[in-house]
Amino acid sequence: MYSKELTKGTLKPIILKLLSQSDKMYGYEITQKVKDITKGKIDISEGALYPILHKLEKDNVLTTEKVFIGKRVRKYYSVTNSGKQVIAEQTNQINDFINTLSLIFNPKPTLK
Repeated sequence: MYSKELTKGTLKPIILKLLSQSDKMYGYEITQKVKDITKGKIDISEGALYPILHKLEKDNVLTTEKVFIGKRVRKYYSVTNSGKQVIAEQTNQINDFINTLSLIFNPKPTLK
């Protein structure tokens, strides 16, 4: 599992990317999907997840829908139309960041 310090800056783009690939998801589902896709290497805690989801909802990137399941309420998150642009920007930015890190950690040999 990667350290919290290493993954902290990538949580928002990860969450947005997953939500963009689904009609709607609830919080626990997001954490489990990330854990499954990364084979347990990235583990998003509820303490890290929900502040991000609440901020994205406040910023009109996400919308919520409450669904009653028995006596419990499950809050589903989905991407708004304006949120799709934010996701595109975040995806481009994270991909560029990965490419930039690659220049440092996997430099190509230079011809002399």
